[in-house]
Amino acid sequence: MNNYKGILKRREIQDRAILKTAKYVLKVESDAVAALAKRLGVDFPKTVHAFSGEGIERLVVTGMGKSGLIGQKIAATMSSIGLSAVYMHAAEAIHGDLGLISQNDTIIALSNSGETDEIIKLLPTLKRLNCILIAITGNLKSTLATRSDFVLDVSVKEEVGGNGLIPTASTTAMVAMGDALTVAYLELHGFTDEVFALNHPGGSLGRKMLTT
Repeated sequence: MNNYKGILKRREIQDRAILKTAKYVLKVESDAVAALAKRLGVDFPKTVHAFSGEGIERLVVTGMGKSGLIGQKIAATMSSIGLSAVYMHAAEAIHGDLGLISQNDTIIALSNSGETDEIIKLLPTLKRLNCILIAITGNLKSTLATRSDFVLDVSVKEEVGGNGLIPTASTTAMVAMGDALTVAYLELHGFTDEVFALNHPGGSLGRKMLTT
């Protein structure tokens, strides 16, 4: 009986520690997102306008690793509202998929460090094709930032867990910035249920649109 009580006591202590950690993570990440609003500058509206600039054929989002996964999410969200957005894996791009990019496309490149080797190798081709390059990065002095047309700052004070080595707050900031761009574009150009329904006929959202 005493052993059972001891086990319950240890579990209670562990659970308190788990909740404390979770609250800390959520606090750090929410603070990181809140800080983005204070740093938004002129490049943000310019980026939104670039999505629909004259002669723009397509929006290509690229990244590597965790940033690449977030890039897929951003491209998918933008596609659902009618933007001609696609995701291009940066490593695959330098091994043949660069054929996806056409002259005058708009490119969103995600890299927290701004020095991701695979993305840096794309830059000469993007320049040759006269693409508009938008950087979403945590390093404003990086190669990517200094060679981009517009730069969106997603730097964070700290990552949480793994001695700061695991992308956590920085990836959350990237997702939030992508959502901000998408919704700002909607506010500028208007949102219609019909367009969303056409691009999202499946699942519960599709069923809801078809019955309203």
